[in-house]
Amino acid sequence: MTTLTAPAATPAAKALPTLFPTLPAKPARGAADDLALRVDAFRRLCADGVGTWVHLPGDAGYDTARTPWNLTDQRPAAVAVPRDADEVGLVVSAAAAAGLRVAPQSTGHNAGPLAASGLADVVLVRTTALQEVVVDPGRRRARVGGGVEWQAVVEAAAPHGLACLHGSSPNVGVAGYSLGGGIGWYARQLGLATSHLTAVEVVLADGRIVTADAEHHAELFWAVRGGGGNFGVVTALELELFAIPTAYAGMMIFDAGRTREVLTRWSAWAVDAPDEVTTSFRVLHLPPLPELPPFLSGRSVVIVDGAVLADDARAAEVLAPLRDLQPEVDTFGRVPAAALTRLHMDPEDGMPVASDSLMLASLPAEAVEVVTRAATQPGSALMMVELRQLGGALGRHHPGGGAVDRFDGQFLAFAGGLALDAAMGMATQAEALALTGALAPWASGSAYLNFVETEGDASGAFTDATWERLRAVRSVVDPDGLFLANHVVPRLGEGGSTEC
Repeated sequence: MTTLTAPAATPAAKALPTLFPTLPAKPARGAADDLALRVDAFRRLCADGVGTWVHLPGDAGYDTARTPWNLTDQRPAAVAVPRDADEVGLVVSAAAAAGLRVAPQSTGHNAGPLAASGLADVVLVRTTALQEVVVDPGRRRARVGGGVEWQAVVEAAAPHGLACLHGSSPNVGVAGYSLGGGIGWYARQLGLATSHLTAVEVVLADGRIVTADAEHHAELFWAVRGGGGNFGVVTALELELFAIPTAYAGMMIFDAGRTREVLTRWSAWAVDAPDEVTTSFRVLHLPPLPELPPFLSGRSVVIVDGAVLADDARAAEVLAPLRDLQPEVDTFGRVPAAALTRLHMDPEDGMPVASDSLMLASLPAEAVEVVTRAATQPGSALMMVELRQLGGALGRHHPGGGAVDRFDGQFLAFAGGLALDAAMGMATQAEALALTGALAPWASGSAYLNFVETEGDASGAFTDATWERLRAVRSVVDPDGLFLANHVVPRLGEGGSTEC
């Protein structure tokens, strides 16, 4: 059985001269007029990979390789799609030698901030080819490559009666989701996904491959669990699995005309609900599509969906206050745990979106009115307004947790819609920002960076002490500022911008 252990660091960088042509001393990162020279240096260093797993502007594979799930127009100096950790180490070393930066990315569901930061001198390292999934049912562990999507892990674990802390979509990447926190259908019972990582394999700025866990490179292990790609390229993760073969899960559907009534009941119930239930509230404006059921096609509806980790009788008792509202449709019942990846009906095909989010300390009647008005406004550009139920284990510190191990809030608000062109994107973004701005009086002061699609200061997602500790770790493991993450943790002595 292959498991993540803590081997001696692999000096992948030392293999560079034997595999790639030797160049003069590394050019300094400087003004744009020497960018072409730096990109050319990188091309020559990666000559054996160009056209196969390394793509530069003008190459046949460049446009496909640079396109993330949310279709953000990111235009890096080069894109690398390495096939194993050694190739990640080689491309990181080549970028450093050429005076370019490195941005790790898996599926690109949270690509907006990275694209906005400017990628002209950046090598985008897509980990999508790292597709290893190995389940050890005896240890209840899975080793997962840095490019694996959640559905693959769910399907590998299910035959053993095991489940993982996946999110609401089957094709979100395990790495980005988990390193940023990770809120799933079992979150109020078990906490954030990042708190249940047991090891990560990381390529560092000097090209070395190290495995970080609680006993080896412990500060790095702490930092990546919440600090994401600021410290290196994560090429594999080891995560806990749980003996959850089934769950009591489903959705209740109401007409959008009942938004205020349902939200009032759900929000009051959610605060006092037991830890074994995790739900979300959404107002969805569905287009008239033939693939949708007739009772949903072209309608605006309220959906409360979620899962209860309890037997049927206990689950029915927990959900009774919501069922008393007599939904049009109620699908809650006993289902295989593997079915929960598609419960939320998240879109699986890539699409351009604009959105904003806000963590809320409470949702009083005034806040319910704000959400109701925004969610039911005729002609709104917002396709969805959502509130996720927090609390429970999400509000408690996890022993041995990382930089993010709890949320200071009761609800997580999210609003979004399509951005098929610039005008639509601006309109959608404006409405999303208007909603979160109107909800600001009830903000908790924290943030969930996996739901932040705009560039900005990431420090608000952490306590002051955690933020300074993250900066200190980055100063040690990435002293030259090689890595560019979608949410930047600056080194000590460096400003909060994305310039490294």
